[in-house]
Amino acid sequence: MTDWRAVFIGFVVMTVVGIFGLVVPGIGQLAAGLFGGFVAGYIAGGGLGSGFWHGLLAGALGGIIGGLLVGVAVGLAGLALGPLGGAISGAAGLGIFMFAVTISLIMALESAIAGAVGAALSA
Repeated sequence: MTDWRAVFIGFVVMTVVGIFGLVVPGIGQLAAGLFGGFVAGYIAGGGLGSGFWHGLLAGALGGIIGGLLVGVAVGLAGLALGPLGGAISGAAGLGIFMFAVTISLIMALESAIAGAVGAALSA
């Protein structure tokens, strides 16, 4: 059974650490995924599998929401440029969204591993 409270808290921790992690691009986001996944797994408890699952959900949620926001922002910016700008930015937004989904899968895997560690330490 998924503990959505643990997933949401892990997502919030990931978001906050990610904002502060913008000072050190790349490493800050890596740390955000690890901290968020660890917190989600620790709160969920229940063993390695449960921690892995909750960390995975927290990491994927953060990446997909971020990808959606970037895709919408690019689409809206292109819409302001008229029909041609909308077509160009729509294609660019779709590409950016797919890139963000790929990055979110990578973040989800690192968060899942950290979640398993967190669940193991909570017992």
